Amino acid sequence: MDSQKILLNQEKVKDVKFYLPEEKICNKLADFFSTFSDTTRIKILSALAVSEMCVNDLSRILNINQTTVSHQLKLLKSIGAVKFRRDGKIIYYSLASKMINDCLLSGVDYLQMVAM
Repeated sequence: MDSQKILLNQEKVKDVKFYLPEEKICNKLADFFSTFSDTTRIKILSALAVSEMCVNDLSRILNINQTTVSHQLKLLKSIGAVKFRRDGKIIYYSLASKMINDCLLSGVDYLQMVAM
């Protein structure tokens, strides 16, 4: 039984439990961070951090077929990472928030730091 004894004091245990996100939030966070687990989505988000673009522009610039770009944009829209606006027949996509780009840049900064 001693191997299951908690070594933290009760105040620390209380603090940890207080700051643990609820299960619903944990699931949403996992979904959010899974956005960054695909290189195609990272490329699309990185491109959209520079400029809003349509599917055709993204496809040509990133050298990815339009079907793949459209599929990934649909997924990114569903989690709220990108927004869109229509101009006639053309739909332009952009990042839903600067915070999406901040997450990408934080990852890059971290990778550069640990590479030292």
